[in-house]
Amino acid sequence: MKKLLTYAIMLAMLLTLMPVMASAEATDWEPFAENVTITIPVYDRGQAGIPNVEDNYWTQWIQENFGNKYNITVKYVAIPRSDVMNKYSMLAAADDLPTVLMEYDYPKVTQWAADGYLQTFDMELFAETAPTYYNRMVANNQLTYTKINGETYFAAAYRPYYDTAYTFQNFVRMDWLREVGYDYVPVTREDYLDAMLAIKDAGIAEYPAGGEMITGVGSDQNYSYRTWPLDEAEWAMYGDYNIPSLGWYPNYELLKYENYKYNAGLTNPEYYLTTSEDAKSAFINGEIYQYGGYISASMDWLTAFYEANPDAELAIVPVNGKIDAEAGTYPGYRTDNPFGMMVGFNKDATKDQLTAAWMYMEWLTQEENLFTFQWGIEGENFNYNEEGLPVTVSDYNGECKMGVNNNKDYWCITIEARQAGTIEDVITANLPHDLPQDFTEDVIAWYYDKVAVRDAGWAIANALYSVSMAAEGEFQTKLTSLYKEYRDKLTMCPEDEFDALYEQYAKEYAEAGYAAVTEERLAAYEAGSSTHMLNQTAEEVDLSK
Repeated sequence: MKKLLTYAIMLAMLLTLMPVMASAEATDWEPFAENVTITIPVYDRGQAGIPNVEDNYWTQWIQENFGNKYNITVKYVAIPRSDVMNKYSMLAAADDLPTVLMEYDYPKVTQWAADGYLQTFDMELFAETAPTYYNRMVANNQLTYTKINGETYFAAAYRPYYDTAYTFQNFVRMDWLREVGYDYVPVTREDYLDAMLAIKDAGIAEYPAGGEMITGVGSDQNYSYRTWPLDEAEWAMYGDYNIPSLGWYPNYELLKYENYKYNAGLTNPEYYLTTSEDAKSAFINGEIYQYGGYISASMDWLTAFYEANPDAELAIVPVNGKIDAEAGTYPGYRTDNPFGMMVGFNKDATKDQLTAAWMYMEWLTQEENLFTFQWGIEGENFNYNEEGLPVTVSDYNGECKMGVNNNKDYWCITIEARQAGTIEDVITANLPHDLPQDFTEDVIAWYYDKVAVRDAGWAIANALYSVSMAAEGEFQTKLTSLYKEYRDKLTMCPEDEFDALYEQYAKEYAEAGYAAVTEERLAAYEAGSSTHMLNQTAEEVDLSK
């Protein structure tokens, strides 16, 4: 059975990858008669030890192997990952937007369209210049997401495993759990609270639950606090995480839980001053129970953790596939969108710049070029194993050093993950193997557990809309700022004051614009201008209308 499953996965991957394996004829372009300059955004994540994101070996490799060949100058512009919308707004105000604008979150790119940052384009012309990229969108039913109000604004990058993503993992102190009598990692809230109180009472950690400041978009995702089955209209109104859903019952349950942890002394009382980097340091220093991050072949914070805690034992938090209604735990989770980056183009980009940007996207999609950009130089960044699969040199620090997550912030314009072999091969290649513990089998098991939860119908994507959402654009910044203020007060207030304070803030939040946002979403849903809750595919709803 296991062999049959492996063969099925290999076949499915081959069929998915077939559109990518185009011949060199797809890039048999004539050089521009006059030099064309394009600017491409790249995330600046502020991580130490990473090459300058705008100028490094790999940006120069692009220029040498792509730009020079076609008389195109490729420049990169750094976009702070924690301040994306503000950075683009500043660039727009200075009339200095890059040729390409791209983001993962659909509401962000639709806001750019509404603000006039983007130009529409002819998808047939795009297909002529970038046939491999285009054909892959067709094969993966992504064209439906490229239009707003019937006009084409976007190209959609490919996201393999979008509904069973495994690349973010939460690591916990298994040795602490064993010390207080647990031989498994708690997944229900009841077990988790019991374990944290035991760890605190044993004097192992003063504030084992840690905590971080609320940063805005993406904060307080409440998918596991929702009751099932979900009401689809409520899902359309409140389900998106870009604007936290203060006033909706899952948000109430989430914040009630946070309030309890704070008052029980499990949460660091200065969590509101704690950045993600601070939390990482606290985990490395043995002060908190859990820290999560994206896996890669080189994870410096895990290396630092084991150096600081040589006798420690870690584990990953398993997928919870069981409903525990009494504890308020449900297995549902948010899937990623059925696309990676949504790629739009500057309203002022010339015809030549548009064509050059499409050439850039197509060139990076070609198998040989993408492989090099994702894996690096053989003998430097990677070596082949006995099965002929690439294996990253996790401690490489030479001239060809790659950016965050193996250059992902560059090649994400075409695809969202590295692929080589079966899912087992991919996971193996994307994990470090020079640590005291090897988590390969754990992550593989985690992936298949998530597949089972998905197949049971618990994987839910957010609603996407084919019309401009004016209220969302108008109130998002105000509401996310207001939410941070209210959220901290609700977390830190006495338990017996929580309910009244929550009701007050929910009312003020609605009056500040959230009511207008949810009414607009509901109207779009009722008009048939949104996806549906289950089966987020092009067959389910046509967003091009």
